[in-house]
Amino acid sequence: MNSIVESIKKEVKKVIVGHDELIDALLIGLISDGHILVEGVPGLAKTTAINSLAKAIGVDFKRIQFTPDLLPSDITGTEIYDQKSGEFKTRKGPVFTNLLLADEINRAPAKVQAALLEVMQERQVTIGDRTYKLEDPFLVLATQNPVEQEGAYKLPEAQLDRFMLNVIVDYNSLDEEFEIVKRVADHKFEKIVQVANKDDIARLKEALDKVHIDDAILTYILEIVFATRDPKKYNLSKIADYIEYGASPRASINIYKASKAKALLKGKDYVTPVEVAEVVTDVLRHRIILNYKAEAAGIKSDDIIKSILETIQVP
Repeated sequence: MNSIVESIKKEVKKVIVGHDELIDALLIGLISDGHILVEGVPGLAKTTAINSLAKAIGVDFKRIQFTPDLLPSDITGTEIYDQKSGEFKTRKGPVFTNLLLADEINRAPAKVQAALLEVMQERQVTIGDRTYKLEDPFLVLATQNPVEQEGAYKLPEAQLDRFMLNVIVDYNSLDEEFEIVKRVADHKFEKIVQVANKDDIARLKEALDKVHIDDAILTYILEIVFATRDPKKYNLSKIADYIEYGASPRASINIYKASKAKALLKGKDYVTPVEVAEVVTDVLRHRIILNYKAEAAGIKSDDIIKSILETIQVP
């Protein structure tokens, strides 16, 4: 299984320099049926990353640019009346794909975001009186603009909770950007070839089920999540004043799934606290709701998570 993962990564890295965390997040989401929310400034190869992954595994890829005038039917599809036949015909929307990039999701109205999130959760689309199951695999990579930007809105907490991971993509290092500019100038981006298929992804999912996670590790995961809800019980009084709401049960489930997937990407068949620590920030970042005191003090979710990891005893 590890050879499949390494082959996919090798192909994606033909056109992506750096951003290893984003590539790993895409693979974690793909094999554990989760969806990814990415934050970062434009131009950091988010579209290229998911498109490259689609080519490497031989699946369909589509992109939706979210705008204020977008309608739910622009995403899911609609019924069109055919005058010749006198019947309604279904025109399927861009969600009928394997890998979907939802670009700038927080620029569109709430009802459009809700339409996509319903598809993500149910993995099916209802158009008229017919329901269509989406093909497997199905992964949504949604990008979100900083709310400080004009025309960007904050996603509701219930919608954010549907995303397995929230990944922050930062600028490349100087050496990485040097390599990017050289490749562009010299036209040295290699062509991506297909090295895996849907059957290989299905096998990875089967291998994921066999990754062992000890009860002590599961307890560790739950203690981290419960510490976001009742910090004082875990000797974390210093962060208690900053948290409005702790993480939901989806957080526990997704840390469990993501840590198993992370272990599988490393070629391991068991989970250690290291894998938990590597995924926990991306899983919890968007699920801890902070209050005005945190904003006034400049406290971020990542700071809260760091304090929890430093306090909860590692098994």
